[in-house]
Amino acid sequence: MTSRLHALCFDAHDPRRLARFWADFLRWETYEESSDGVTLLPGDETGFRLRFASVQEPKTGQNHMHFDLTSTSLDDQKQVVERALELGARHIDIGQRPEEGHVVLADPEGNEFCVIEPGNSFLADCGFIGALSGDGSQEAGYFWSRALGWPLVWDQDQETAIRSPHGGPKVTWGGPPLMPKTGKERLHFDLAPPAGGDQQAEVDRLLSLGATRVDIGQGDVDWVVLADPDGHEFCVLTPR
Repeated sequence: MTSRLHALCFDAHDPRRLARFWADFLRWETYEESSDGVTLLPGDETGFRLRFASVQEPKTGQNHMHFDLTSTSLDDQKQVVERALELGARHIDIGQRPEEGHVVLADPEGNEFCVIEPGNSFLADCGFIGALSGDGSQEAGYFWSRALGWPLVWDQDQETAIRSPHGGPKVTWGGPPLMPKTGKERLHFDLAPPAGGDQQAEVDRLLSLGATRVDIGQGDVDWVVLADPDGHEFCVLTPR
């Protein structure tokens, strides 16, 4: 049986602080805190958790995934940006042009996100988290559509997007040229087979779809680390 997207995991130097920023900004609640991180449970229609795991490695380069957050008016967009800045975000320049209407920010650990201008038709029926926007190939989009069982909602000019049949954010891949990979990703997906499912059978299925096994120094753990066709790591957890 197909796994579900259990969580989007952030590598963090200070998981508690970073989780607090996103909890306050998204108005989500803290779900679970343990020795190795913090998990936030969505307070809206977003169908996956946010997990913040403790790491020592520094951030190198731009993340290959980031949130596109929606706004309902120019005044609302301004207020969203101001709230983010008050909570610890900052403006950053990743090459956006002055005529583009979105605002690019980074959270307290430098993870990029965008506040999109009102009237964006692609995100019109999405919630505040309109999309998880990814740097990736058409092949990766096809892989994740099959891996999660989510239909393609966009497939044009090598740009792809998928969305859960239950709604929530879109997940997009922008097509070539792709950014160079600069090390282990700071953001990755955690997949989980349903309760009563078979982790090894799910790993085998994902490998048959084009995933590969990778070693990121995880050691003896109860999850399995794989990479999608673009080499971006993700984890297959035990059933839950």
